[in-house]
Amino acid sequence: MTEPIIHITNLTRHFQMGEQTVRALDGVDLTVMPGEFLAIMGPSGSGKSTLLYLIGGLDRPTGGEMQINQREITQLDENDLAGYRGKEVGFIFQAFHLVPTMTAVQNVEFPMIFSGVAPQQRRQQALALLERVGLGDRTGHRPTELSGGQQQRVAIARALANDPRIVLADEPTGNLDTQTGREVMALLGQLNREEGRTIIIVTHDPGMTAYATRTIHLLDGKITNGAQEPQAQ
Repeated sequence: MTEPIIHITNLTRHFQMGEQTVRALDGVDLTVMPGEFLAIMGPSGSGKSTLLYLIGGLDRPTGGEMQINQREITQLDENDLAGYRGKEVGFIFQAFHLVPTMTAVQNVEFPMIFSGVAPQQRRQQALALLERVGLGDRTGHRPTELSGGQQQRVAIARALANDPRIVLADEPTGNLDTQTGREVMALLGQLNREEGRTIIIVTHDPGMTAYATRTIHLLDGKITNGAQEPQAQ
């Protein structure tokens, strides 16, 4: 029987704002199987980005357990957590977060530097990834010379640089027009279907959930639609 790639139990993340405790996540249980394309929806402040950042190791929970790739990542020290972020998950952000002084190929190479990939191999892999996302003719362009959709494609290639099993996308179409957003989502769907990558996106746009294999809804830090586990096929 296939093991879940993500198994979350009673996850909480609380913040103190003065004397008030904000329960950004308030007891989330969630199981994700390898190769799922999961969409997380909910209004602003519902906790969806918080959940994504916890899965990605960008933040630490207040309580609960998160087993990812059969590892309890809440127990990792800072060095192991940095290794987890660098190799096991890839990030795609709404604002792209590309380095403006670097070309497309240099932006894609960047995560591989920290993983110790040799320069020649970095360049070959980055060029192949840019070709994969349809930017083989834009490798020497800097972000200011690329459209929003092209920048997001560079960001997708960068997220794949260290061949992660899990790709996390926070509002990946939020800064794009509708047609470009559909093209980016279609690319993510293709990566999911053809390469078997587990993809989790946070989105406000119900239209984007059409590309996912499952959708959950968060409200006030809790999953509200009951689809905390994958449905039997």
